[in-house]
Amino acid sequence: MNGRINTDLAVIRIQPSRGWISLDLRELWAYRELLYFLVWRDVKVRYKQTVLGVAWSVIQPLITMIIFTVIFSYFGRFPSDGLPYPVFAYSGLIPWSYFSSAITRSGNSLLGDANLLQKVYFPRLTLPLSAVTTPLVDCLFSLLLLFSMAFWFGITPTWNLLYLPLFLGLALLTALSVGLWLAPLNIRYRDIGYTIPFLTQVWMYASPLVYPVSMIPEKWRLLYSLNPMVGVIEGFRWALLGHKRPAFDIMTVSGIVVIILLWGGALFFRRMERTFADVA
Repeated sequence: MNGRINTDLAVIRIQPSRGWISLDLRELWAYRELLYFLVWRDVKVRYKQTVLGVAWSVIQPLITMIIFTVIFSYFGRFPSDGLPYPVFAYSGLIPWSYFSSAITRSGNSLLGDANLLQKVYFPRLTLPLSAVTTPLVDCLFSLLLLFSMAFWFGITPTWNLLYLPLFLGLALLTALSVGLWLAPLNIRYRDIGYTIPFLTQVWMYASPLVYPVSMIPEKWRLLYSLNPMVGVIEGFRWALLGHKRPAFDIMTVSGIVVIILLWGGALFFRRMERTFADVA
């Protein structure tokens, strides 16, 4: 019997990235199904064997809103730009709760999946990206409660609601940009993990959650808007409640800061990923 065995095999070479500008986003797209399964895994683990289930995504910001209302509105007499203070506070807590959870998860994403880093190859950017995507589920459930509160206080949604996905995407990019810096540092210097909760706590009071941007003196607002969460929170309030014209200059500055942080974080992440499996 005559025959021929084809010994020509495809060869895939895996090697560290070279230089500072090799992001290889096409490879990340090729592994999009892995991103989906990582997000689905985290969602199932989060709500598995819980009594209240998805209600936990609403309870935490709701209780925080009640505390803020009592302390900062009833006792502190903070203004709320003409909105009922509970709605004002809760509309800021939704993007902030997402952001806080997202940077905590993304900052610890490499350590949490260290076994995967050491055993199989896949785009390492998938881990922080899935970490900032998972908390969006909680964010969507929190929005349902906000709409109920707005209806209770007689606030009618406007066409500005169509811009909500834009600001939700900006919140995701903000969290991802921070996570891309924290995750490589955390896997190399483990005390970064202890710094993340402190960072989020300080960052919260530097963002317009319990007070409006109008309380910031005019001469300091440009500097204040360098905090990217200022633009995110202001955008959320405008899209959800539409009570006044937003400060687009503040949102623009915050958006530019996010782009710079995201680009720099992606380059830094790619530069550091060649050592992840060694130090994990």
